[in-house]
Amino acid sequence: MSSVNLMAREVAAKIVFYGPGLSGKTTTLRKVYETVRPAHRGEMMSIATEGDRTLFFDFLPVKVERVGDCSVRLALYTVPGQVFYNATRKLVLQGADGVVFVADSQAEAMDANRESLANLEENLLENGIRLDRFPLVMQWNKRDLEGTLSVEELRRELNPRGVPDFETAATNGRGVLDTLKTITRLVIKDLRAKRIVPPPRP
Repeated sequence: MSSVNLMAREVAAKIVFYGPGLSGKTTTLRKVYETVRPAHRGEMMSIATEGDRTLFFDFLPVKVERVGDCSVRLALYTVPGQVFYNATRKLVLQGADGVVFVADSQAEAMDANRESLANLEENLLENGIRLDRFPLVMQWNKRDLEGTLSVEELRRELNPRGVPDFETAATNGRGVLDTLKTITRLVIKDLRAKRIVPPPRP
């Protein structure tokens, strides 16, 4: 979905927050929304079920700091965590420039994390994209809870590629903005490599 307005020197990019149900994707976006200055954010749209689980997606346009001499506008989306909404996941993933995988750090969620990560890889492949060549950041969420898995174990199971990862607690915002800044940097680097984003002016 990336686009460049050369006159305004503005880059628009799409980042999708992916992960199993109840891992904290929507909570993460809400915390970003609360943290970003009102002048730099659009409206947050959310379609949820009665149980307040995101059914389709959240969409939050955010204007972030300048990269070189370009300003960057991010469209942030989440996918539904529930497996039976896979068609919607595919739709939301179309045109994505990068993904934050929000993993639930609780031991009982590991199978769901693995399933969701495999599903991400499969859905990207359908769009002709290999996950190992795509901007990706791992978010180890719910680190504020008791009895979570160690980061080493999460890395071993879910991050063998060694992409950037962050311990987060979306409910209080810890680590959330660091995650967003890192995926933004990776996306811009990737768009520059593809010559979508112009190089910095001399």
